[in-house]
Amino acid sequence: MQQIGELGEKLVALWLEFKGYQLLHQGWRCRWGEIDLIALEKSSNTLIFVEVKTRSQGNWDNDGILAINAQKQQKIAKTAAIFLSQDTLLADFYCRFDVALVNYQQLDYRSNMLVNENNYHCQLEQAQPVLRYKQHQLILKDYLQSAFEL
Repeated sequence: MQQIGELGEKLVALWLEFKGYQLLHQGWRCRWGEIDLIALEKSSNTLIFVEVKTRSQGNWDNDGILAINAQKQQKIAKTAAIFLSQDTLLADFYCRFDVALVNYQQLDYRSNMLVNENNYHCQLEQAQPVLRYKQHQLILKDYLQSAFEL
């Protein structure tokens, strides 16, 4: 079974593509950290670094937003700078740091919805996009553009 956090990233990646973004990387890593999603907003030529926080209901950190403290922001920015140093074609793009908050719950029943070849089902056109995978449901609760700047 895929990790819940990976499913949260998958939901946000699919939603960004649905919105017209070009997904460049998912789970980009270097020795200093990881960027969950890197996408290009084609309409504005903006490079987006997205931190995805997937939390169950009744969590302690306000759906993950409290985990994006100053130290975490600095780590994301440093990792983004390393990414840009390795991909000089993207280095001149305007950069933005977004945060996606995803809620997760385990379903009590087996969904009778049709699934695709990856065994997940997405409803992206809704106000709060949903991904269902086996007994799990993930909902994109909030997407914060320009959540922080450095």
